[in-house]
Parts: sequence; C-alpha cells; structure tokens
Amino acid sequence: MPPKKTARFPRTARLLSHADFEHVYKLGRRHFSACFTVFYWPRPEAQPPVGGTAPGSPLSGLRVGFTVGRALGGAVQRNRMKRRLREAVRVSIPPAGVAADIVINPKKSLLTADFAAVRNEVTRAFAVIEQKLSQNLAGKTPSEPVSNRIAEARSPKADSRS
Repeated sequence: MPPKKTARFPRTARLLSHADFEHVYKLGRRHFSACFTVFYWPRPEAQPPVGGTAPGSPLSGLRVGFTVGRALGGAVQRNRMKRRLREAVRVSIPPAGVAADIVINPKKSLLTADFAAVRNEVTRAFAVIEQKLSQNLAGKTPSEPVSNRIAEARSPKADSRS
C-alpha cells in the first residue's frame, strides 16, 4: 500500500516572526467576521517571504499567521481553534494573486461553529482582502485615513455659519 500524501501547511505560507505579526497589527487593516477578525497588510513586491516560495506554489502570495489569546480558553481549546483555522485556510486559500501578510485572531464562537461555516468565512475573508488590496494596487486611492477624518470632523466649518 503506497504511503498517504499528507496535506501540510508549509512554513513558506506562514508568518513566523514576532516582528511580522507586529507589523501587520500596527500598519494593517482589519476585516471582521462572526468567528474571527482578520488583520492584513500588503507585502511590498521587493520583500519576498522568508524562505521564498516555489513559483508554482498556490501559497506564493500570502503568508498567514494565527494568534489565540489565553482569554479564549485553556490550551486544549486554543489548540483546537488553531487546528480548525489552519485547515480552513489550507483548504480555501486563493491562488497567488496579491502578496500580503494576514493574521487571523479567532473569537470564542469558533469552537461551536460548524467547520463548513468557518471555511466559508475564511473564503469570504480572503476574497474581500484580495479585492481591497487589488483595488489599492490598481491605482485607486483608498479611503482617507481615520485620523484625517477625525481631525476634519473636529475642526469647525467656515461655511456653516453665515
């Protein structure tokens, strides 16, 4: 009997260093879902992923990391969340399109959610992220930063009083 081919989540498709996680958290954008929050940041083309990826690899554009805090449960529950997310990402990762770093931060509801629902949410999150990043790379300007909108909202309008 031939050995089973194992489906793995390769190191080249994962965020591994603390600095990469911090970079995504501090500079990235967020996408909210029922079972998790996704932080993402486009990786410059000049900066290849650590270890590089094979040209034909389906994971050549994205690197994914997972963070599960102690507030979400004991070690068994946290590891179960990571395993479920890792498998959902492995099954539903899009073909290479946009180079980005992604951090997935699960919510407590992930433990009770059906795996098909988790997989659908991961697929939807990747589609939204790819759409937003491809718009930004195509030359469309993203909405102005939140700090600019807050500053404008606080400043009095000259035209409003006459």
